Amino acid sequence: MNEVKSALEIAAVDDSKFVLLSVVGSVFCCGLDFDIIVKHLKYNRKRASVKLEDTIKNFVNFFIVFMKPVIVSVKGPAIGLGASILPLCDVVWANEKAWFQTPYTRFGQSPDGCSTITFPKIMGRAAANEMLINGWKMNAQEACDKGLVSQVFWSETFTQEVMVRIQITSCNSFVLENSKALVCYNMNVELKQANERECEVLKKIWAPAQGMEYMLKYVQNKIDAF
Repeated sequence: MNEVKSALEIAAVDDSKFVLLSVVGSVFCCGLDFDIIVKHLKYNRKRASVKLEDTIKNFVNFFIVFMKPVIVSVKGPAIGLGASILPLCDVVWANEKAWFQTPYTRFGQSPDGCSTITFPKIMGRAAANEMLINGWKMNAQEACDKGLVSQVFWSETFTQEVMVRIQITSCNSFVLENSKALVCYNMNVELKQANERECEVLKKIWAPAQGMEYMLKYVQNKIDAF
């Protein structure tokens, strides 16, 4: 998260007109690494939970306030925070093999990435609850139908399709940034408040011993499944 935030900080002040967020390989994002989180929380849960909360909050807030357009190309799975931040971006393209899942309750966590606000607004409350509470695994076409993804392309030609459709390189930077600002103007305060609430709940989950037990059980189940 800190590395992505650092890259965005550089892009915010250079002469680029937009950011293309993509990956090398077949996985877009597997979400937070709970093996690492458990290791941090083992020694000083209170201090570690505050640090983790601040990291996530700052990461998400940077997407909220980032002025340049963010285009996302999703290949393969986008899980947890990797899926929940997508509505904070401006255009999301996916290949046919992409899928999206936010199975927070399965590993004893609460939603993040402002998804408690963005998902119900985009896909309706019922579908949002299926994603955030029930952990519905949504394929690329379903994500497009629900408004989480802009367009879906064939895997074989995905990169070419993305590059062809990036037509804003010739646009005026002032026009791009102000067009985005107009679209986001009425939402930013609400998104920041949602991010604050979500991170506060995560901190409350991580701080007590019971929160650790849920995560340890999830990590152990992953090991057993492997």
